[in-house]
Amino acid sequence: MASNPPARPTSFAPGEAHSFGFVHGKDEGPWEEWNPTEESVRPVRGRHRVGKQRGGGLARSSTVLGVGVMAAVGAGGMATAAPGKAPVSISLPDLSSVTHSAKALVADDTDEAPETQAAPLTGAGLTTADTAQGATDAGEALRARIMQQAESQQNQVDSAAQKAAETAAAKQAVALAAKQQDAAQAKEAAAKKKAEEEAAAKAEAERLAELAKSYSLPTSSYTLTSTFGEAGSMWSSGYHTGLDFAAPTGTLIKAVHSGTVTEAGWAGAYGYRTVLTLDDGTELWFCHQSSISVSTGQKVATGDVIGRVGATGNVTGPHLHLEVHPDGAPTGIDPMAWLQSKGLTP
Repeated sequence: MASNPPARPTSFAPGEAHSFGFVHGKDEGPWEEWNPTEESVRPVRGRHRVGKQRGGGLARSSTVLGVGVMAAVGAGGMATAAPGKAPVSISLPDLSSVTHSAKALVADDTDEAPETQAAPLTGAGLTTADTAQGATDAGEALRARIMQQAESQQNQVDSAAQKAAETAAAKQAVALAAKQQDAAQAKEAAAKKKAEEEAAAKAEAERLAELAKSYSLPTSSYTLTSTFGEAGSMWSSGYHTGLDFAAPTGTLIKAVHSGTVTEAGWAGAYGYRTVLTLDDGTELWFCHQSSISVSTGQKVATGDVIGRVGATGNVTGPHLHLEVHPDGAPTGIDPMAWLQSKGLTP
């Protein structure tokens, strides 16, 4: 390092005023000129070392501070003595040499006191590659976590959808099974009902067949000419009250069922009439006979001859007029339906 050039001589006479604006006392002094050199401003080795601050600190060391003060004084070109004191003789060094000395001292201080850099909070001991690798690993970890969460959510959605589909399928299967069961039950009920109806019809047919053995049609070789309920002026009631079996005169008339003869004789518009009362109280009227073969109080069986076909009474030709009066009622019922209920088909 080069030594500072000597300062220009400056002397002040006691009691004189100078351009700096202050006066020296007469009894102050004598004064020596102060010329800072490398040896006088060099810091003590190994003491008061200040670590270098990151980003550029304002104070490097105590030596730099002192040099800065001197530079400020040199730049201002003046110094003020304390009150009551004689002015101090100051030698103003060349500023370029002071700056050069300060830089040298800072460099030398740097050699003696290595820079101490504060460790970063998040990257201590990491190289650039480590930092990049850490950032990559962190990004991959975040991406993996996001993908895992998305996959978990998708699995939940798929599970819920599958569960809903299974529930719907189960409900549909239950509904289908119930529908099929109802259809099967309905079919079974219909088949059962049909079978019951067929069985009932068969039983009724058997009953009627058996009953028909005890019932018989009143005559044979006949033709049905007038049925029950026909309207006409020929009948005093205004309608036909029985069933007419047209047959030749003298055709045999038979007892329809076993019973007792309760009347046999002339009956006005009915001509010769026989009244047969059955065991249940039903009266059968056999009218317009040409002759009567039984008498009142006589018991007859099914198929016994009780008279012959004729044309007596209010008639237009030979025929058997049959009436049915349940419980001896004055108004009769349809003989056709009654005969059918007994298994007979006129």
